Formats: sequence, structure tokens, C-alpha cells
Amino acid sequence: MSEIRSDYHFCTLAPGDISAVLKIEQQVYAHPWTRGNFIDSLNAGHAMCGLRDTHQELIGYFLAMLVVDEVHLLNLAVCAEQQGRGLSRLLMGRLCTYAREQEAESILLEVRVGNARAIQVYQHYGFAEIGRRKAYYLAKDNTREDAIVMRMTL
Repeated sequence: MSEIRSDYHFCTLAPGDISAVLKIEQQVYAHPWTRGNFIDSLNAGHAMCGLRDTHQELIGYFLAMLVVDEVHLLNLAVCAEQQGRGLSRLLMGRLCTYAREQEAESILLEVRVGNARAIQVYQHYGFAEIGRRKAYYLAKDNTREDAIVMRMTL
């Protein structure tokens, strides 16, 4: 994957990167994916792209699955200390490039209804709500939270 700026670069992640991914995942999500979730995704051939800084530290990533003519964003995160610097938008830009390289017609994702920051980033890229999944995510105190299903046409 290509360079974006001299202070950050994208890379393809592999099983040896999962510990660094888990460190971010557990830091930023109340209900993080497990090591097994990431291994299963890699074994299934899903794209896993990382964002590294000049010290080669992993500071963000996304996982995406190609399904026929659509890319489904499965997971995206930026480490807590780097949030608010536009890095999610860099990752989204790379996701869009990846989807176009795969000749996808659209990108689909689910996002928690309470994740206003992510929703704003997705809307910035042209994603629009196309539906809701009731009680999709595990939430606090054994409750469930709805997901907004969003799609962007490429």
C-alpha cells in the first residue's frame, strides 16, 4: 500500500501485527474484538490495513471484506492518544482507494447509534444511513445498542 505523507504510512497487516492491533482495539472499544476475531478475518482473506508513524508504531487500522461488488468495513480504530488529528479520515481515504482498486461499487458499514464522532467522519465521506439493526451491539450492563447501517456509492 502506498505512502501518504512523510510522517505516516499505510501498510498491510499480517498475523504478527495482531498484538499491536489488539492493544489499540482494547484501548478504544468497550467491547473489543478478540484475537480470534482478527485471526479469523485474516484467514478469511479480508483486507487489514495499518497506519504507522515515523517510529513504525501502529497507530490505526481497518479491516474490510469484499463481497461481490461491495466492500464491507468490519472494523476501524485509531489509538486513543492520536485521536482528534484526522487519522480516521486518512484511514477512510485509504479504504475508499482500496474499494476502488477492487472495482467495488459501494462501501457498507455499521456504526453504533451513540458513536457521533464516527458517524460524522462517515458522513464527511458521503455515507448515508440506509437502515438500522436493532440491538446489534453489546452495550453497558448487558444491554444492547442499535446500529446504523450506512452505505457510500463509489
